[in-house]
Amino acid sequence: MDLLEPLKWRYATKQFDAEKSLTNEQVNQLLEATNFTATSYGLQPFKLLVLNDQAKQDSLVASSYGQAQVADASHVIIIATRTDVDADYISDYVDYMESERGLAGGAMDQFKNVMIGSIAGMSEKDRETWATKQAYIALGTLLTACAAAKIDACPMEGFVNAEYDEILGLAEMNLHAVLVIPIGFRSADDKYQSLKKIRRPLSDMVVSL
Repeated sequence: MDLLEPLKWRYATKQFDAEKSLTNEQVNQLLEATNFTATSYGLQPFKLLVLNDQAKQDSLVASSYGQAQVADASHVIIIATRTDVDADYISDYVDYMESERGLAGGAMDQFKNVMIGSIAGMSEKDRETWATKQAYIALGTLLTACAAAKIDACPMEGFVNAEYDEILGLAEMNLHAVLVIPIGFRSADDKYQSLKKIRRPLSDMVVSL
């Protein structure tokens, strides 16, 4: 299976080669792939923020517990959940779906009402938890796309969310940073690339019922 070798190759890159940069085409390919990730109802309750600005990347290191990957990576992708997933957001999504599929307006009202009842009816905390789960699904797609393209990445939860939100002005965009993924090319000095990847054997992980 062609996918297995890239997945064995990838690891959470601790040191990036600051002299190497991804092309716009490479970054866009990763974004396109991540945009096709599975999400609940297809609602995509997050956005993909892309940093390729050295000053901004440097400014986030302190809010990333000093992790230099944020500064040294070619680009930094931040997955930020949307805080504005409400009835209007869902209605706009259904309108767009009807238009793209050539359906009459209102053809999907039943589906729309189900979503509004399910999502918009949640408490703010539950909706945040739901959106965060969708962001993690997107992370998996992004990491797989990186591996397939032989692009290095380091998924990070170790950062101060509120400080990222403030530095990048995310609250004004109805967004909240939940995941940080520096991407680029590993440094030849990163000792972690030579370590054997450890995963439990399938016999321990898979249960046949």
